[in-house]
Amino acid sequence: MSREKEEDSFSILRIYDEPEERRNMPESSGISSQHEQVQYQPDSPYAMLQIPPCPPMQHGPVYQEMSGMTQQQWDLQTLDTSELRAMWFSGAEPGEAAEAGPSFLPGSALGQPSSSPSPSGEAWSLLRAVPPIPGEVVVRQRPPRDSWKVGTLRHGKRVYAVAVGGATRHVYTCGSGYIRVWDESALHAWDKAPEAQLDLQNPQNCVLTCKLFPDEQSLITGGVSQTLTLWDLAPTPRVRAQLASTGPMCYSLAISSDAHICLACFRGFVEIWDLQNQILIRKHEVPIYGSRCVDIAGNKFWTGGEDTSLYSWDLRSYQRLQQFNLQNEILSITHDPSEEWMLVGLRTSDIIILHTHRKEKFKAVLQKYTHHHSLKFSSCGSYFVTTLDESIHCLAAPSLQRLFQVKESSDILCCDISSDNRYLVTGSKNSATVYQLMY
Repeated sequence: MSREKEEDSFSILRIYDEPEERRNMPESSGISSQHEQVQYQPDSPYAMLQIPPCPPMQHGPVYQEMSGMTQQQWDLQTLDTSELRAMWFSGAEPGEAAEAGPSFLPGSALGQPSSSPSPSGEAWSLLRAVPPIPGEVVVRQRPPRDSWKVGTLRHGKRVYAVAVGGATRHVYTCGSGYIRVWDESALHAWDKAPEAQLDLQNPQNCVLTCKLFPDEQSLITGGVSQTLTLWDLAPTPRVRAQLASTGPMCYSLAISSDAHICLACFRGFVEIWDLQNQILIRKHEVPIYGSRCVDIAGNKFWTGGEDTSLYSWDLRSYQRLQQFNLQNEILSITHDPSEEWMLVGLRTSDIIILHTHRKEKFKAVLQKYTHHHSLKFSSCGSYFVTTLDESIHCLAAPSLQRLFQVKESSDILCCDISSDNRYLVTGSKNSATVYQLMY
């Protein structure tokens, strides 16, 4: 059995705000920085098929370090964009890469220094042989620059879990006794009735967690109940199956990217379900106070809770792989779209950032004690949202620039981002709030 307890040391990252003078700069002023010019190059590492472009943003230390590379180095590095994920959340300042050891620039995953030698004649011959990508095909990944509160969904009770469909434009608000379904017209309204209400089998039951399937045609819910409920959402919402669980309260759910596996987190154990055949594969024991949160990324799953330790487990052998002592209670766990990075929200509001298979770990410090801490990564990977009690913070990835901040009138219990990156929805004491993301 491979068990590895990680040291408590983390590299500290700085969350920063956009300078006031930059925020107020007219878009048509004609003023552009060197970073903006790099950002708009077609061979930029951010040139990916993602959401439509929006105004240039201020970049953090990682991007500043990359902008010092020569054009020849860029041409070679961008041949394999899969290596770009290795630069995630680097805390190195410009000029520090040589002193800090292996950097997180492209190509450094194997320990090479970040400064590449000039390309050889053979390399240039290869580059010239690669046909250029038409400019109209490249849509650059952009984070939102702000949000606009556009509607309120009157759920009537506490909203403990929420799910937002991007393709279907539906929102599902979950709580005690029922789930309410809202169509697109309700997203831009303040007092519109739901499209449908799905009553739970027992009115005393309460949904605490839900997960929308990638195809947005199914939803699974868990909470204060002896069952997990699998819902078909189209053409009309209905119960497909009740999965008999072995615990009285499900705190957290996670589903694999192909929607074949579901993890349900209970006190002291995690249930592993085959969703296609609706069969319980395994009841996996975990530390009794380390089972509030669960997430799955690739062939690993992660658990954490009140005992302040984060555990990773092999999904095939079920052996414990790692244990991180985070010294504070874990309130949420989520991963980025590449399934390479895990974000962990702590009671202190700090965010722990871990690579799933490399020894890279960081801490972003927010310095606020919280009762509720939710994390949600965007499907495009350029930003994520963290809610801390009544506050919403949208942070760019990997720079950790604070894109916008919103304060609500009551504690936020949950949040979700639509898969098309157009809407952010938060759940609170008796309603859900809809924000349209502005690019």
